[in-house]
Amino acid sequence: MDLEPTEVRVLGALLEKQRTTPDAYPLSLNALRSACNQSTNRDPVVDYDEAMIRDALHRLSRRRWARLASGPGSRAAKYRHLLDEALGLGPPEIAVLAVLMLRGAQTPGELRARTDRMHVFPDADALHDVLDRLAERDLVARLQRRPGQKEERYLHLLSEDAEPAAAASPPPSIADVPAPTPPAQPRSDDTAERLDGLEREVAELRAEMESLRRELGG
Repeated sequence: MDLEPTEVRVLGALLEKQRTTPDAYPLSLNALRSACNQSTNRDPVVDYDEAMIRDALHRLSRRRWARLASGPGSRAAKYRHLLDEALGLGPPEIAVLAVLMLRGAQTPGELRARTDRMHVFPDADALHDVLDRLAERDLVARLQRRPGQKEERYLHLLSEDAEPAAAASPPPSIADVPAPTPPAQPRSDDTAERLDGLEREVAELRAEMESLRRELGG
């Protein structure tokens, strides 16, 4: 997936508002701009203008992930997402992706708390089932735990800015760790040769010392 950050934010805002404010959905361009730029439940906080949002909507429309939803007689253009139809996703998957798109990488505990307004997960296992299904489709990835954190984090993979290389891999088993290579043992022939050489050097040194003593003594 190669969505740009503006597309991720626009699509995430449409996903969220469909569930949290259904009476105001589809969203006008002005409402969508407010949803993208709001200072709560967003990371990072951005300040997109209408031109940026309109451009993102155009690119999403070409993917068939969003479209104009207002009729000919409508006073303002309104927009809706088509992600559920395009990818065959249900409310649980949409809720998880929306939070990841709007708030970045999250732990399962954070996801369960922050998806509550869009979809209620009865327990942690239900959430993990959804994360596993999304991971099987390469829509989310699991990251390594941060120091001091008890839970792993998950991020969406709809953007090139995502970090699939940082996805956690299971620690290697003992069987996977190569055994240390023992140091090479010198051959017996090599050992004998080295000893002979050392003996010759010692003999030569002794002869030189004896010669020096004679000279000094004389």
